[in-house]
Amino acid sequence: MTAVLLSLYACLALALSNAAQIQHDVMTKDAAEGHSHPNGEDHHDAKPDRCKDIEFDAITPDEKGNTFFFKGDHLWKGFSGPAELSNNIFKELDDYHLLGHVDAAFRMHHQDDPSVHDHIYFFLDDKVFSYYNYTLEKGYPVEIQQEFPDVPSHLDAAVECPKGECITDSVLFFKGNEIYSFDIKTKSVKKKVWAHLPNCTSAFRWLEHYYCFHGYSFTRFHPVSGDVTGAYPKAARNYFMRCEGFGHGGGEKRQRCSEVKLNAITTDDTGRSYAFQDEMYIRLDTHRDGSHHFPISRLWREISGVVDAVFNYGDNMYIIQGDQVYIYKSAVHYTLIEGYPKPLKEELGIDGPVDAAFLCPNQHIVNVIQGQKMYDIDLAATPRAVNMTRPIPYSQIDAGFCDGDGVKVFIGPEYYSYQSPLILAVGKIKPPPQKISPKKFGCEE
Repeated sequence: MTAVLLSLYACLALALSNAAQIQHDVMTKDAAEGHSHPNGEDHHDAKPDRCKDIEFDAITPDEKGNTFFFKGDHLWKGFSGPAELSNNIFKELDDYHLLGHVDAAFRMHHQDDPSVHDHIYFFLDDKVFSYYNYTLEKGYPVEIQQEFPDVPSHLDAAVECPKGECITDSVLFFKGNEIYSFDIKTKSVKKKVWAHLPNCTSAFRWLEHYYCFHGYSFTRFHPVSGDVTGAYPKAARNYFMRCEGFGHGGGEKRQRCSEVKLNAITTDDTGRSYAFQDEMYIRLDTHRDGSHHFPISRLWREISGVVDAVFNYGDNMYIIQGDQVYIYKSAVHYTLIEGYPKPLKEELGIDGPVDAAFLCPNQHIVNVIQGQKMYDIDLAATPRAVNMTRPIPYSQIDAGFCDGDGVKVFIGPEYYSYQSPLILAVGKIKPPPQKISPKKFGCEE
């Protein structure tokens, strides 16, 4: 009996010893990989510092416009600030997966389906998670191919591409140098190979621009062709984070609203709104994700210098510069129509330069302003010519715009509102001026 007990004690001691060794090995491995332990303690106190050459695993904005940068089991919210554990915000991820990293992430753009629009999708190995308001949607996670047929597992990166920037509302998935362009509506996939583009560890769409992050750098690319234009790669910490001793703007601050002086303002047929100032433009309808001035030639490659007036008619954007007019197709990325620019006199029957031009919704009469005169030109007529000239109560304006709320004429940092072009012309009393606002134009008070 004694011998049996001794044998049992020996087996128990061996089992406990093995268990202790296994636990030690697991703790050592977790510490090396940066995992948190089940008791909630983090056995590596050091948080990653994105200002010290970080290669991001994924980047995505949320439905409020906050941008998240992921690395390992940490994330950064916004373009400045310290790292925190990802599962502090996206808690359910750890219920299904020991979060060591996120493979890819993007914010869905599909306004035709409110049940998915603006949701964040995370990709982990062969699973996809859908979040809204930092809460995991019911029924998730699911297999990637269940939600995105023919898209591979273990992705490197993903980025949304709305209609107007891509041909249809789409998602670009990256795996090596292979790109899977997924049509959200038809759930069809087109596979491409962009061998010229570095392998992206994360991808990010910001204010119509597309960025492939690789290593400690990024490369801007065209989401349809994959073309890269400009001097790339560039260091990420000079642009997408605020790091001491780094930056590309020389510490420039946003322009004060009192200093704004527009040259033109317009909205195209897809709802994209732009303001033009000097040789730069700013997108006006995307302030949820931030604002930034870009060179006009970034979107309209053939334009250099200051523009005089811009308006949209159908799916065409007219840009007037001096005595020339450029017409761009607004579908996908702006493409200059063959044969342009042409003389303004030939296209609209008026000599340049002009001060402003605007077209009211669902109309075919463009109102062109020169000095104290406003010319009405019927765009549906052939040939086009001035069919009415009327005085306006301003010696010179900088820009004009017309939407469902009426006409706005801009003079320096102020604008004046009218119900219609006719009231602008016949009104005897000027309305009170209104100030250009930070909310609309991204300037500072």
